[in-house]
Amino acid sequence: MPSKNRSFWPRLLSAGLLAVCLHAGAQTASAPAATAAPAPGAVQQESVENPYGFEAMWRQGDLVARGTLLLMLLMSMGSWYVIFTKLAEQHRLMKSAEAAGRSFWNADSVQAGTQTLQEGSAFRFIAEAGLKASEHHEGKLTEQIDRHTWISMSIQRAIDNVASRLQDGLAFLATVGSTAPFVGLFGTVWGIYHALTAIGISGQASIDKVAGPVGEALIMTAIGLAVAVPAVMGYNWLIRRNKAAMERVRGFGSDLHSVLLAGKR
Repeated sequence: MPSKNRSFWPRLLSAGLLAVCLHAGAQTASAPAATAAPAPGAVQQESVENPYGFEAMWRQGDLVARGTLLLMLLMSMGSWYVIFTKLAEQHRLMKSAEAAGRSFWNADSVQAGTQTLQEGSAFRFIAEAGLKASEHHEGKLTEQIDRHTWISMSIQRAIDNVASRLQDGLAFLATVGSTAPFVGLFGTVWGIYHALTAIGISGQASIDKVAGPVGEALIMTAIGLAVAVPAVMGYNWLIRRNKAAMERVRGFGSDLHSVLLAGKR
């Protein structure tokens, strides 16, 4: 029995080692099958975060960089607000000019024609100013001015008020158009300063050290131009449309002046 026991344990150990080796070989053989290519219909999506985009620039930027971005954002929003509001105002003025040409000059009197004009329109404001000057020419000082000059002054004053109203907001567009590139340039200089600081701290000008600050500088330049170009183009466009609108207004005022002096009230 002892001899049999001594021969049994080596055999058992050999069998165990053989089983372990066979199991390991089976796992190794099945590993390529587990990592085989996916089915043709399967789609693999891999999200890669951009370390040099707007989000990264906002997250990694300091107070100066964020303040510059917010300033240019406010300038852009203000520019588009002025452009759209002035376009709507000019559109209303041109519609009022067309309405005045259809209804005012076909009325029996200036008073009746004034009532046909839209309430609050520039043409009704000018007509009411001319009527008031024609009907009220009293006062020790105003009586020293002849009626012709007094009516002309009143109508011209009303026209100047309309022109001043049309010019509101254009100064803001001119300011944004002239200063936005320099605000963007300031952000560019600040980004380059960060790039030089990163080079000085690391001691080497590797691309991973300067790519972020240089990308921030280029983005600042692009944003500055994106803010300035619409402001300049909008300013020139609105100035040209204001000129056309004011020609209609001045023509109406000149004709009204002639009618009031003729006494057809």
